[in-house]
Amino acid sequence: MADKKKRRRVEPSDDGEQLPFKNKLKSDSVILQILKDFGNSSSSDSSSSSKALTLQDLSLPFACREVTDLSLSSVQSTIESLVLSIARSILSGQGFSFDVPSRSAANQLYVPELDRIVLKDKTSLRPFANISTVRKTAITARIVQLIHQLCLKNIHVTKRDLFYTDVKLFQDQTQSDAVLDDVSCMLGCTRSSLNVVAAEKGVVVGRLIFSDNGDMIDCTKMGMGGKAIPPNIDRVGDMQSDALFILLVEKDAAYMRLAEDRFYNRFPCIIVTAKGQPDVATRLFLRKMKMELKLPVIALVDSDPYGLKILSVYGCGSKNMSYDSANLTTPDIKWLGVRPSDLDKYKIPEQCRLPMTEQDIKTGKDLLEEDFVKKNPGWVEELTLMVKTKQKAEIQALSSFGFQYLTEVYLPLKLQQQDWL
Repeated sequence: MADKKKRRRVEPSDDGEQLPFKNKLKSDSVILQILKDFGNSSSSDSSSSSKALTLQDLSLPFACREVTDLSLSSVQSTIESLVLSIARSILSGQGFSFDVPSRSAANQLYVPELDRIVLKDKTSLRPFANISTVRKTAITARIVQLIHQLCLKNIHVTKRDLFYTDVKLFQDQTQSDAVLDDVSCMLGCTRSSLNVVAAEKGVVVGRLIFSDNGDMIDCTKMGMGGKAIPPNIDRVGDMQSDALFILLVEKDAAYMRLAEDRFYNRFPCIIVTAKGQPDVATRLFLRKMKMELKLPVIALVDSDPYGLKILSVYGCGSKNMSYDSANLTTPDIKWLGVRPSDLDKYKIPEQCRLPMTEQDIKTGKDLLEEDFVKKNPGWVEELTLMVKTKQKAEIQALSSFGFQYLTEVYLPLKLQQQDWL
């Protein structure tokens, strides 16, 4: 009994005056009920729109290219058909070339009805007998050969492994990575169908249990570091959760604060981060959770143009992989914060705000011209404010009020007020 009294005496004495806006917080039970109501309305919305629109449902004035998941045997036979057609072309004296889908910005389009970026069906010829394309054609042929070997052996490799099979030809991994996307698009399959994965980057923690290659993983028992998101999503299955929402976090620092404070126990949620730029595995995993668990996704990113850019990649897709946007995007992600309007609203001190560089301002203005931003008036308003004030801030700016202000006040108050876009 004495121990209990002692523990009560040493609890933090941070009252509402010490932590700005803490006095506005209602009890956890009230916030939990708000979240339950929000989750129920989100799941009913997703049920009513369970028949999601596809490209085929739209009468677009142009053709689009979209890839699908293919089995290894299908990828192998597609490659062999491609090689046979090349052999016939060489034997007929016409040489050989690859007809590669163009992934340039001019060949991409945001489709509001789908809320994602798609790739139009324009292609360009990559002939071997042309001095400007001979090297890229050789790289393409080598990547196709390596993928065929993976099909025969039924094994997975990383993009780094692929690069090191022929360093002198590839010269730089960005070149082999780019051609790998070309080959994926050319064969009409997702990149994961090629058995080439990126190194593990993203992590997940919280109220989620899933099977990883047959082993059951409980993400509440993974410690502060969480569980690394498997690089090949095909080994993930049997997802179970009692969470009320998924919290998508931009950076590792904020993720660690949330994990160490076990925020997911106070407000049942699943916390996921790609530690910066979204990788394919994290995007696939997030989409799988959203689709299977029918949970709303709420995002916590930096208040700068790149935070919004990262959020848009998760939601609408990246231009680099627009050919696979149907499989990689997570629809209807809510932007919780940190938003430009929060800087004054939560009285973030001036010494914690950073001046935007000329490049930041240009990126912000470019984003304002993007159709996926224009579609959301709230995004336009926040981004316009950011460019006007020329101020940015990281999530960690909230630590000026205390290292746990993020989990003790900011997030609970945001959830209570349903303050997201």
